[in-house]
Amino acid sequence: MKQNELTQRLFKFSVSTIKILKTLPDVPEIRVIRYQLIKSSTSSGANYEESQAGSSKADFINKVRISLKEMRESNYWLRIIKEIVDINYDVNELEWLINESIELKNILGAIVQKSRLKK
Repeated sequence: MKQNELTQRLFKFSVSTIKILKTLPDVPEIRVIRYQLIKSSTSSGANYEESQAGSSKADFINKVRISLKEMRESNYWLRIIKEIVDINYDVNELEWLINESIELKNILGAIVQKSRLKK
């Protein structure tokens, strides 16, 4: 996968996550999840973007590792939403987000592993 493709996928994931969060009810427990998920989903893409201008190999690996960590968190919050929210949201979109977060976790994890081996 080209770097640019991954950057685009991370961006689309962030935007799609924000869009689905707008459809959730405005209740205290969902507000907490919304806040956490917006932070983690956008942070993953932002850290990956930052990794592309890393000052060293270690800096690159660190930023991608943070991106991976944030994607893991995003997957967690998405799965919670799937279990607790009983509203008229787009189930297919939520499933896509969960599956995309798994794929992105795998891609980011592979980048970290390969980068460590080359170190």
